[in-house]
Amino acid sequence: MTTTTHDNHSAFLLSLPNIYSQSPISCCVFSRTMVSGAIALAFLPLVLTFIIRYRYYFVLFYRAVLVRMWYDCTTGLSREERAFQYVLTHAIPGDPESILETFDLWCSKVEFISNIGPKKGKIMDRMLSEHCPLTVLELGSHCGYSTVRIARALPLGARLYSVEMDAINAAIAEKIIRLAGFDDDTVELIVSPSDEVIPRLRADYGLERLDFVFMDHWKKCYRPDLQALEGSGLLGKGSVVLADNVLFPGAPNFLRHVRKSGLYEWKIHRATLEYSKGIRDGMAELVYQGIK
Repeated sequence: MTTTTHDNHSAFLLSLPNIYSQSPISCCVFSRTMVSGAIALAFLPLVLTFIIRYRYYFVLFYRAVLVRMWYDCTTGLSREERAFQYVLTHAIPGDPESILETFDLWCSKVEFISNIGPKKGKIMDRMLSEHCPLTVLELGSHCGYSTVRIARALPLGARLYSVEMDAINAAIAEKIIRLAGFDDDTVELIVSPSDEVIPRLRADYGLERLDFVFMDHWKKCYRPDLQALEGSGLLGKGSVVLADNVLFPGAPNFLRHVRKSGLYEWKIHRATLEYSKGIRDGMAELVYQGIK
C-alpha cells in the first residue's frame, strides 16, 4: 500500500509543469510577461489619476465631437440646423427670453454648442445695462444666440452689427434673430470675414464710433481684429470690448497685446466653460482709454 501511494505521488509531481526544465526561450517569455504586468500595474495609478483629473474634458469631447458625429450621420442635418429645429418647435416666437432658454436647454441636455451661455451671459447683460451702448459690433454670430442676447438688452434706437463668415451658420442665425422678433433696424447681419468687414465699417456702414464690441469668433482672430479696430479709429475713450473664451480654448496673443499696448483698463471675468462643469474659462473686459 505504501509503495503504491508513493508511486502515485511521484507520478503526480512529474505531471506538474516544471519551469526549470523548460527551454531558455520559454523562460524568457515568462519573465517578460511578468515584467510587463508589473509595469502596467505601476502605471495604473497614473492612468486613473489622469482620467479623474481630466474627466470634464473627456465629457466635453464626447458631447462636442462624438455625439455631434453620431447625429450628423443619423439625421443628415448639421448641428446648427438641429439646434434651430429644436428652437423652432419648442420656443415662443417673438419672445427673446424663450428663445434663449430653449437654446440653453438644448445645449445643456442634447448637444454642446459653444455659445456664451447663461452664466457668462449674465455678466454681458450687466455690462450692457451699465453702458447702454448705441452702436454694437458682434464678431461671430454663429447660431444667433449671443446676437439675440445682446439685442434684447439694447436701449431704444440702438443698432447691432453682427458679423458671421460662414454663410450656412449666418442663414440659421438670421432665422433665429427674426424668430426672436428683431428686424433689420435693430440687427444687421453681415456675412463676411471679420478682417474684411472691419476696414469697411466707416465707409460702407457709416459708423463713427463703436460703443461696445463682443468677440466670440475664431480665437486666433482676436488680436488682429482688435488691432484693426484700434487702427480704424472707431474705438473712442470708454468703448468696451468683451472677448469670450480667452482662457479656454484661450487667446494668449490677444491677452499679451492687451497687457503690452497700454490702451485699455482691463480685467478677466473668471467662469466655467458654457454648458460644462469643471473647465475653467473667462471673458476679458477691456475699456479703451486711448494713447496716453
